[in-house]
Amino acid sequence: MPVPMESETRQQPVLHGREFYKSIGSPKKVLAPMVNQSEFAWRQTVRTYRLDQDPTHHSGNDKCEPFLSYTPMMNAKHFGESGLRGTKYRWSNFQPTHTDHPDSVETTNSLMEIEKEYLDGHRSVDRPLSVQFCANDENALVAAAKYVQPYCDAVDLNLGCPQQIARKGKYGAYLQEDWPCISRMIRKLHDELDVPVTAKIRILGSKERTLEYAQMVLDAGASILTVHARTREQNGHNTGLADWEYVRYLRDHLPSETVIFANGNILEHEDIDRCLKVTGADAVMIAEGCLTDPSIFTGPPPLGQEGREYWRGVDDRRGHRVDAALRRYLDVLWRYVIQKEPPQRSALYIPTDGPSVKSSDRCISAISESLGREGIASRNDPNLRAMKAHFFEILRTFNKVHPHVQSRLHTIKGNDILDFEAVLAMVEVEVSKGLEKYNTLTRNGLWSEASQMAYVPSQSDSLSVRKYVKPWWCCQPYVRPSPQEAREKGATQATKKEATNLLKSMHDQSVIDEREASDGPKPALSTVARVNA
Repeated sequence: MPVPMESETRQQPVLHGREFYKSIGSPKKVLAPMVNQSEFAWRQTVRTYRLDQDPTHHSGNDKCEPFLSYTPMMNAKHFGESGLRGTKYRWSNFQPTHTDHPDSVETTNSLMEIEKEYLDGHRSVDRPLSVQFCANDENALVAAAKYVQPYCDAVDLNLGCPQQIARKGKYGAYLQEDWPCISRMIRKLHDELDVPVTAKIRILGSKERTLEYAQMVLDAGASILTVHARTREQNGHNTGLADWEYVRYLRDHLPSETVIFANGNILEHEDIDRCLKVTGADAVMIAEGCLTDPSIFTGPPPLGQEGREYWRGVDDRRGHRVDAALRRYLDVLWRYVIQKEPPQRSALYIPTDGPSVKSSDRCISAISESLGREGIASRNDPNLRAMKAHFFEILRTFNKVHPHVQSRLHTIKGNDILDFEAVLAMVEVEVSKGLEKYNTLTRNGLWSEASQMAYVPSQSDSLSVRKYVKPWWCCQPYVRPSPQEAREKGATQATKKEATNLLKSMHDQSVIDEREASDGPKPALSTVARVNA
């Protein structure tokens, strides 16, 4: 693994804890690390919403409230491997320069060009940035961390991944019983890095035990503690609600200078301030909610200033449009990854434009003719690799109404951005038709018909689903079904422990029933009263 030049590393003393937090602006909003989905292009897409809600701004130096992002979780062992395997892993996950490009010698003209800042950790557009690793060996972890430290503001240790792959590899949340290992890794990073070390944990079985766990992590040298307020067992269909009271308990019992990020239960922008108030945390970290709505960190524009990207209905339901979100996302990919200006597209439709006449076929054919396909379809890049997943997340509700768009997405096999431009064109056509029809119905007082065409019927009994639902042309909150709902629908099964407890309770009840049957029926209350009398 190539090691950054000494001149690239930081020479000033390493700040710690709240001093470090202040040095990056004391951000209140944090984009979470998400495997294969918090890559550079997505981080930039989220940032565009935060720069005065103006998609023409693309510099991280524009004036707006501080914002911290995390990279996807990377495996420290694989990241540090030598040879072509390690090179490919690094390039497919983290691209600060062209140094690790497998074809860098053939595709660039000079060493200066190879070492030039590229994407991840770029000082003008991708800071502040924390790079997250999973690991169970302090030496492998520190080697990987030293490679990325010139390109980030902190290195984070993942102690919260609950997936089975983490169980098999013994990392993430499956290290929470091995406190000596965790302490060694954090201490070594703290002692040897030129940037601070932070950690992301899950809660344990009790508040008291979680406090002991958190204190151990902090004592080892962590500058920031992110608390995902769910247990290791709360994942997938068993996710359920995060318990903010655990975060509040840590806030009340840890030293006041401790920097705490709260993670979990953020469905819409207004939940951010509510979480900060309830938990007392310094910042709120958002993960899945940002995938279906990249604008979640940004509040609504003032009434009357919605423009073409934000929709506000007569029933006061409102949200950022999915076609606008996809445009922002693809524009980032064009500018930074493809390194070409985005294609010229017509303005997004709003009802005051008159009848909608847009054609998806004409849109994509014009784009294809103007840009050509050379050098686009063959790019092997982590940002392009994530396109399909991000489209499906943003269009999660939209696709239920327009299955032909979902089918088109399913047919895409490679990473050709023009294929996704074609899907975007289809989305824009359907959104324009939907907005036009909704406007016509509400203008004629047909409120019930307008609501019926705008909202997707839900089979869920969840109050959150009914409360947060938006029209299908808007970005949606990420609402999971409750574990009970998932089980009733057959999406999950009871664990062995739950099944054992259920069988035991059924057996106990049958014993009671048999005993009552042998003793005869219970006397009525009046009979009991007479006997006692």
